[in-house]
Amino acid sequence: MVLNIGPQHPATHGVLRLRITVDGERIVAAEPVIGYMHRGAEKLFEVRDYRQILVLANRHDWLSAFNNEVGVALTVEHLLGMEVPERATWTRTLLSELGRVLNHLMFLGSFPLELGAITPMFYSFREREELQSVMEEFSGGRMHYMCTRIGGLLHDLPEGWLDRVDAAVEQVRGRLPELESLLVGNEIVQARTRGVGVLELDQVLGYGVSGPIARASGLDVDLRRDEPYLAYGELFVQGGPGRVVTREAGDCEARLQVLLEQVHVSLDLAQACTEKLRELGSGPYDTKLPKVLKVPEGEHYFASENPLGFNGYYLVSRGGKAPHRLKLRSASFNNVQVLSELLPGAVVADMVAILGSMFFVVGDIDR
Repeated sequence: MVLNIGPQHPATHGVLRLRITVDGERIVAAEPVIGYMHRGAEKLFEVRDYRQILVLANRHDWLSAFNNEVGVALTVEHLLGMEVPERATWTRTLLSELGRVLNHLMFLGSFPLELGAITPMFYSFREREELQSVMEEFSGGRMHYMCTRIGGLLHDLPEGWLDRVDAAVEQVRGRLPELESLLVGNEIVQARTRGVGVLELDQVLGYGVSGPIARASGLDVDLRRDEPYLAYGELFVQGGPGRVVTREAGDCEARLQVLLEQVHVSLDLAQACTEKLRELGSGPYDTKLPKVLKVPEGEHYFASENPLGFNGYYLVSRGGKAPHRLKLRSASFNNVQVLSELLPGAVVADMVAILGSMFFVVGDIDR
């Protein structure tokens, strides 16, 4: 029997369509069908100037908005040969890690929800609200922050903001065990996730899977450590707060464990950033730009470690005020394509658990 799961279905957490072939309860073939959210962002980049493309760039993965926009800014700044003020670099790093925690908390609430557990979602959203409040205070936005500018940031830090960030981080850190107690060691969660949806390392490499999903299968790769950008070169050093979280099992449980532990690491990184910003004191937070910003002719590829995996930006400039081409390499695209190998052999009931543990955003697939 051939079944369509989605594109409007509670199991797909987004407009993803899965065309599965089942023999009784056993899945024998699976084909992800994408394109239901395609908005043509890459073509729209070509008719907007470099200031305007940031508003498009932060929307494809709406759970990682700041991380998306800062990646585009870094790509453009490289072609311009621009030095960004140190204060702006550390603030960007801080906001990136707060955004990473917000992303992970969403999946830590939604994954158990898809298994039938309602309560964890309330706990994860309680912690998200603590961090959303400081992100909103800085940027004015709750989902699409738009506080990055080519050369720096929209404005300086609000007075007393770093203290409020520290307070929010400590609040979240202190209450995380309440969320973890619902997930770690829970017999029902273990029964639904342990040994289910095992993603082998060769499949990770073959499909270009990245981020928490890849690290749960034993791939010890994190661009923040391996190809540092922003201030990560100073954070991912021996004895520093930065570390790469991995597991070997590659199953749904391992992916959940990686996500949980990465929240703790990101909170440590955020705290280190606030300390550094206090040391730096006041100073410039942006770079003065000409009224019409033109990028010299050339091309550049930049990759960042987004919450869901590698985000790549391939920018081609012809010397004008708009990109000739800006191609996105998004994490969710590769992470979803591997489902065609991951789902066959599983039963239909486990399909929902596997989907929930793959941590994707459909807009990030379709762009």
